[in-house]
Amino acid sequence: MGAGAGRNRFPPAKNFHIAKPKLNRMKVETFKYDNRIVRTFAIATVIWGLVGFSAGLLIACQLFYPNLNLNLQFTTFGRLRPLHTNAVIFAFVGNGMFMGIYYSLQRLCKARLFSDFLSWVHFWGWQAIIVGAAITLPLGLTTSKEYAELEWPIKIAIAVIWVVFAVNFFGTIIKRREKHLYVAIWFYIATVITVALLHIVNGLSVPASLFKSYSIYAGVQDALVQWWYGHNAVAFFLTTPYLGLMYYFLPKAAERPIFSYRLSIIHFWALIFIYIWAGPHHLLYTALPDWAQSLGMVLSLMLIAPSWGGMLNGLLTLRGAWDKVRTEPMLKFMVVAVTAYGMATLEGPMLAIKSVNSLSHYTDWTIAHVHTGALGWNGFLTFSMLYWLFPRLWNTKLHSVKLANWHFWIALLGMMFYVVPMYASGITQGLMWKQFTKEGFLQYPNFLETVLQIVPMYRLRALGGSLYIIGAFLMAYDLWRTAKAGQFEPDTEAQAAPLSKENHAEEPHPYKHRWLEAKPITLTVLAFVAVLIGGLVEIIPMFLVKENVPTITSVKPYTPLEMMGRDIYIREGCVGCHSQMIRPFRSETERYGEYSKAGEFVYDHPFLWGSKRTGPDLHRIGGKYPDAWHYNHLDDPRSTSPGSIMPRYSWLLTQKIETNAVAPRIAALRKVGVPYPAGYENGPAQKDLQAQAEKIVANLKTGSVTTDADREIIAVIAYLQRLGTDIKAQAAAQAAIVPTTTK
Repeated sequence: MGAGAGRNRFPPAKNFHIAKPKLNRMKVETFKYDNRIVRTFAIATVIWGLVGFSAGLLIACQLFYPNLNLNLQFTTFGRLRPLHTNAVIFAFVGNGMFMGIYYSLQRLCKARLFSDFLSWVHFWGWQAIIVGAAITLPLGLTTSKEYAELEWPIKIAIAVIWVVFAVNFFGTIIKRREKHLYVAIWFYIATVITVALLHIVNGLSVPASLFKSYSIYAGVQDALVQWWYGHNAVAFFLTTPYLGLMYYFLPKAAERPIFSYRLSIIHFWALIFIYIWAGPHHLLYTALPDWAQSLGMVLSLMLIAPSWGGMLNGLLTLRGAWDKVRTEPMLKFMVVAVTAYGMATLEGPMLAIKSVNSLSHYTDWTIAHVHTGALGWNGFLTFSMLYWLFPRLWNTKLHSVKLANWHFWIALLGMMFYVVPMYASGITQGLMWKQFTKEGFLQYPNFLETVLQIVPMYRLRALGGSLYIIGAFLMAYDLWRTAKAGQFEPDTEAQAAPLSKENHAEEPHPYKHRWLEAKPITLTVLAFVAVLIGGLVEIIPMFLVKENVPTITSVKPYTPLEMMGRDIYIREGCVGCHSQMIRPFRSETERYGEYSKAGEFVYDHPFLWGSKRTGPDLHRIGGKYPDAWHYNHLDDPRSTSPGSIMPRYSWLLTQKIETNAVAPRIAALRKVGVPYPAGYENGPAQKDLQAQAEKIVANLKTGSVTTDADREIIAVIAYLQRLGTDIKAQAAAQAAIVPTTTK
């Protein structure tokens, strides 16, 4: 371990003796830590951070100034939003995580990384994946599944590179010279195994072409698996590795032992066991079965205890070191990061309470909550590590402490200007959506009224994002000048005794957990079991118990034209702003129509319930407006909805439907369970597509719109007009039944 880190594992001795090792009798080995890979990940972290933040600022501005969409196919909000989230999560935070792990792991294990070659395969492979995402997402090549939008070839690449990382990681642990694994490594282990599990299970799909696939899960089942993944991507990619980094860098910077070894044990095991159950709280009041919703809510509330245990363990480590906090920017960033973690992990369980969720879900409140964690916890902790590492890697002092302090205050102010308006916006949305007049009618029946009310909040959010980015640029300049002034040390020489019984005799210790810390394989297996239990209990019944997804006989597969329209809807990222899930509230059924049923989504690969309503819910949009209205609305939203912030989709009027993709897509959907007749794609599908398209063209003529039947907008209209009509068809069929009477 690094200097002083080894002493942080356990409390002061009480009534037992800790034998001091006799270093002069030990065989000491000389080795070198690899700083090159740490430096490279650090530089990538800074670069991708600036890219991800800038993309976020652009889409934030698009929400109050739609012309910034530029009326270009590749720069709309729907296509850039997943680019922003992937850039921040996997490029900025991902590179920062690898930077911190590779630096700390070597020093905690007293060993060079297992393989320099694997380190560089990992780095370049990860950057290639990020570049692949930056190219494919603006092109509309997406699965639409939140935080898992990348298509199947890139998903396979992620799995391969993650295995490379895992081999390098566990190989380093095996060759370690320190017998006991420090707290930080426990969290790293949980990250490595759980992210692999989540990515593989959620990513299972059937390819229809090189960059088009369909999830093997449908509807309710797909929603549960996705949010089991989505919530735990936050848990095990954005939280557990950063907790490990906190446990390493905070004591090192404060030059004090971690507050409580016992609390770190409870924190670790309780967190990884409980976190995996909480995914269903993203689906409260949806068509997900009530038992799964209640389970997710209860386990989410239980998360408060271990989460706050970790926060307190971090903050209390700084007891007696507050003078150091006042003078060192790195510790200022760390304190805000840990505090933001505590606030976000208290708010998350609160939002999982059904009564609170009924107001907050689909609103900007969720956006504020997410960015408290992203900007505060992940952003500030990453900044903290960068400020700590650069002077040490280049053997010099930080170029400007004053500039770092400016960064801290500007970024903190930016974060406040971001989240506070979004809280105000979210609460405003939730209250306006539910408001009724004293006569019993919706106070704001037009969804656009709520949008116009919160536009000023969007402007303030963009101001906050601008300040946050300015701070990041100040940091980049400060770090560049620091590196330029110093001399990079590619390898740091160190000495330690090899791992052996002779050199590492077991000393008495009050906690049995210490035995487990010397057994990395056993600890890894137990951690894997802990995270596996919750997933199995929630997911397996959804596939084995038929009652969880009741059948509705009137629900039929999408026609070929509707299927192509749905794929275009996915390509354009419409799910980022529109939900397709009407909850069983009077305010929603009055506004949108009959609440959504689980059986309506059995042919939806993937599900499109959404997580945010920037625009209205579309599940019952079918038949609500004539075809010509949809045509004009997609061409110029403000022509039908004055004040709308929706982008224009003018290219849909000129681009032709990709008819040669119909056959392979129908074949792929048949493989995942959609009951298209055998051979349907070989001829009948094209005829049905053409016939339905011509009907829509005829309808458009009655609305004074002339277009060709092979345009993409025809397919999108077909899909929109289908949404929610299966239930109407069932109701019409039931109404047509005439009861038999006798006289």
